[in-house]
Formats: sequence, structure tokens, C-alpha cells
Amino acid sequence: MSFYPERKRNMFESSGNGYASSSMRTDIRRKDDMYYLDIEVPGYAKEDIRISLYNGTLTVTASHSTAAENGTEKGRLLRRERFLGNLERSFRVSTALRDTDIRASLNNGILTIALPSEEKKEREEKKYIEVL
Repeated sequence: MSFYPERKRNMFESSGNGYASSSMRTDIRRKDDMYYLDIEVPGYAKEDIRISLYNGTLTVTASHSTAAENGTEKGRLLRRERFLGNLERSFRVSTALRDTDIRASLNNGILTIALPSEEKKEREEKKYIEVL
């Protein structure tokens, strides 16, 4: 699969701010004809996670939002040490990938994204050139 036709790089290039990158640690592995991205997203439900593919960029966004807990039956909140907000991480992949080629699952705080390692090649038919 030609991920970077303009120059040689690693198979996946990641971008994002430093905090998101360190908070969404990712292992990338290859097995048979698939790549697997294992991304740490502890504390996030599948409803909190969005995955998009646009112009050869795969973007994973995870967001938490909660209402203020002041005055609840648990008592008034004095300090919050859990992260609330958005995390985002992007990976450059092949522009030939389609959203239908990608599968994702969430298990025990690990988001696994599977995508094919090789472009699907359409069967090339013999073409004739007209002689003028």
C-alpha cells in the first residue's frame, strides 16, 4: 500500500497536540493483510468516540462531558482529578481507503481499528488504442 507516494516515511504518521498524543498511546501492528491500531482510551464509552476518514487522514476523537455535580446526593464537588474534555489523534493513511474498509471495536479501554494493508486492486482490463 502506498501511504506516502511523495516521500518515504513510516507507514503511519501521527499528528495531534502533545497532550492528546501522550494520552492516546497507540500500538500499530500488522498481521496478514491488515493493520491494527490499538489506542488507549480508558474511561471512554463507545458513544464518546468518533472516527473519521477524510483525504487520507484517519482521525480519532474521544470526548467527555458531564454536568456539574454540585449539590448532588454525593456531596459538593471540591476537586476533580479526572480529565474532562476532548482528545484527538490523526494518522495519515492511504487515500485509497474507504470508510467501508475500516472496522473498529472497543474492549477494556482499548480501541482497536483494523484497516487493510494493501490497496484493493481492480482487475485491469486490456485497453486498445485507436490508430488514427
